[in-house]
Amino acid sequence: MRKMDFYSLSHLMVSAVRVLSHTGVEAPSVEDVCGLLTLSLEQSHMLCKKLHDLGIIEMVEGPFGIRLFVRDHIKIEEIPRDEAGNSLKDEVEKFQSSRKDFKDRIEKFQSRKEMEQKELFAKIQEKFKKNLPK
Repeated sequence: MRKMDFYSLSHLMVSAVRVLSHTGVEAPSVEDVCGLLTLSLEQSHMLCKKLHDLGIIEMVEGPFGIRLFVRDHIKIEEIPRDEAGNSLKDEVEKFQSSRKDFKDRIEKFQSRKEMEQKELFAKIQEKFKKNLPK
């Protein structure tokens, strides 16, 4: 499947929910939609969550999983076109970058504390040498 932008994926997701609602007895689940669109379950959940936050679809959790309903399909047109959606790879890279920055900050903090400890030890040792009887 070619890489699609968030706008196009949103249209596909809403269309899939509508088609599955029309052909089935009950509202479709996230698994039904990702099966129809051949998307990964993780990608489908991420996309559904974004669409839910934008007020485009409704995600209702029941005893048999999360069911999807179209709330306001017109809001899809408010999504900027050609805006690349955050892929899982982008999210992983962003997470790894933040972890690296955090690790660097910890290392700087530890080295600074180590230097402060050495300076303090040197000062104490110098005072001790001054107070020693000759």
